[in-house]
Amino acid sequence: MTPALNWIAFALASAVFAALTAIFGKLGVIGLNSNLATFIRTVVILAVIAGIVTLRGEWRSPAGIGLRSWIFLVLSAIATGLSWLCYYRALQLGPVSKVAPLDKLSVALAIILGVLFLGETLTWPAALGAALIVAGSIIMVVF
Repeated sequence: MTPALNWIAFALASAVFAALTAIFGKLGVIGLNSNLATFIRTVVILAVIAGIVTLRGEWRSPAGIGLRSWIFLVLSAIATGLSWLCYYRALQLGPVSKVAPLDKLSVALAIILGVLFLGETLTWPAALGAALIVAGSIIMVVF
């Protein structure tokens, strides 16, 4: 697979797993505190990823990782944790068919933040796609 197709395959797989996350998560929080559900999910994720890193021999000394990487990985982890806590609580309170589209507004927000903070170029296709995601999310939630 070429590098151009490789990222597309992983992105599509991510979408499939994210969809399954919503369905399994909704079923998993029934009768359970959403924060505890998020903790259980996090422990499982930690074990799975540790297993993958071990099997692939990708462990690295923490001392060899630069401070900048540490700072942004920690900030990313905090944002991920807060996102998961909010997502599971939203799943507990609302229907997947409305929670998931609102969660996917992150795509439009990521495009905007990429332009503002990473210097990425906002193309017409990206702007139109982001606008359609926002419009679609609004339609799915309101109607």
